[in-house]
Amino acid sequence: MRPTAAAVRPLTTRYTPRHFNGQGVRLSARPRALPPHTRGILTLKDHVYFAKCTAEGSGRKGGLVKSFGDQPVEFKMDMPKVAGGKGEGLNPEQLFGMGYASCFLGSLQLMAARAGKKELGEKAKVHTKVFLGHPENPDTEGFGLRVEICVEGIDDDNIIAAAHNFCAYSRALTEGCEVTVLKV
Repeated sequence: MRPTAAAVRPLTTRYTPRHFNGQGVRLSARPRALPPHTRGILTLKDHVYFAKCTAEGSGRKGGLVKSFGDQPVEFKMDMPKVAGGKGEGLNPEQLFGMGYASCFLGSLQLMAARAGKKELGEKAKVHTKVFLGHPENPDTEGFGLRVEICVEGIDDDNIIAAAHNFCAYSRALTEGCEVTVLKV
């Protein structure tokens, strides 16, 4: 099976509301009340789950990450070989990509079921590519991410668009998410 057209076209977050035209997600223009490089933040009125995770040690270069919960997990971290590491552990981009793929798949399955096409969702696969790189803006320090999502097994553009609108990872990246940094 091949990825749909939606999977191979870049997604953009400049406008809303979203619609799907068979060539990838295209967003219709809306009046802008915010300055050009500002966007709102999606906030939560409550929560149904939270994940507690800890990173320690050398961070990306041989550190350790742990997640506590029903099924605690622990991973050794390392930089990829192409980035100067030994490649002997996972990296944050891999973990992010796995989480995004899983969340998007769950969203696809829900949207397929709502559309009366549950069997499509059961056969679907989601592939993610997470790119770490330097921002185009030379005044921005550090790194940025770019994500590609490839949907396999579902050709229905409306289901894919609905899943993208519903997925918590997609929302965090397109609508923003509240982040609080605290000292302990």
